[in-house]
Amino acid sequence: MNFFAENLKNLRKEAGLLQRELAEKLNLTKNAVSGWEVGRNQPDFDTLLRICDIFDVTADEILRTKL
Repeated sequence: MNFFAENLKNLRKEAGLLQRELAEKLNLTKNAVSGWEVGRNQPDFDTLLRICDIFDVTADEILRTKL
């Protein structure tokens, strides 16, 4: 199971953000966020840390547990 994809989607929705809005915060494209949420790919390490900061979670939480 890809916890990251599921957790990212849930965190984004709980925060009331559209994929486009999260992408803008990360200076990336909506397609990048969409790809992560369907498990097609994952962000690089620096981007992962920025995502964790945005949602106030640890990398361990977002990658390894169901939030």
